[in-house]
Amino acid sequence: MNGMKDISIEELKELAIEMRKTAVTMVYEAQSGHPGGSLSAADFVTALYFREMNINPKNPKWADRDRFVLSKGHVAPIQYSALALQGFVPYDTIHTLREYGSPFQGHPDMKKCPGIDISTGSLGQGLSTAVGMALAGKLDEKDYRVFAVVGDGECQEGQIWEATQSAVKYKLDNLVVFVDDNGLQIDGPTEEVMPNQDLEVKFKAFGFETKRIDGHSMEEIVATLDEVRGANNVKPKAIICNTIKGKGVSYMENVVGWHGKAPNEEQYNQAMTELAGGLN
Repeated sequence: MNGMKDISIEELKELAIEMRKTAVTMVYEAQSGHPGGSLSAADFVTALYFREMNINPKNPKWADRDRFVLSKGHVAPIQYSALALQGFVPYDTIHTLREYGSPFQGHPDMKKCPGIDISTGSLGQGLSTAVGMALAGKLDEKDYRVFAVVGDGECQEGQIWEATQSAVKYKLDNLVVFVDDNGLQIDGPTEEVMPNQDLEVKFKAFGFETKRIDGHSMEEIVATLDEVRGANNVKPKAIICNTIKGKGVSYMENVVGWHGKAPNEEQYNQAMTELAGGLN
């Protein structure tokens, strides 16, 4: 069981580097996948899997586990990296991304991969399933929590806001939503495609307790998780993370073209060198 591990900030930073290296390796070897958003989400996903969440790799369907919903399911490589490093599946599984029969499909598949709580990929729908899980926890009088990761481009979907209304109505203080606010989506900058306005203000207006943080500061991520865990109210939580798409690989950072493209051999080698040097 892996709830609230006693792990240092420095250890989490090192794990985040390993997470990034693993995700980029998966996309490179498959020559398919989504590196940009995987890298922007790497730090808070690391904090959740290796410090915060109460999970058990030996018992993936443990009834009292915390739940994780990757609503922006196309960045599956970063979740797969966590599952492999945690031991939900053998680490060598990373070499099978998107292969027929692999547990690591292009989007998370709960029927194929241990540790996946819900299949995701159609943007906007994952947060609704997270709300359902959190409501089930309340009705069943369980103390597990549900963590959902949504993208800023995904927040253009109306279903996201229907889900937030339901979360507030049912006082789901066991729900924590991370918004990966990296400013880019497949077609360009979010502010050009469809402006979100201020997502922190928006979630707060819907009734969430909201925080805006540096999504690449492990210190800030951990402190915020500690704060919301201790909050004594009936509000669901939204943590808006200022992030950089492609974070940690210089030529990918803030470049929309790396939303869903695999590096070539030279680019891959450069990425591994930079990540090994701790460029994050």
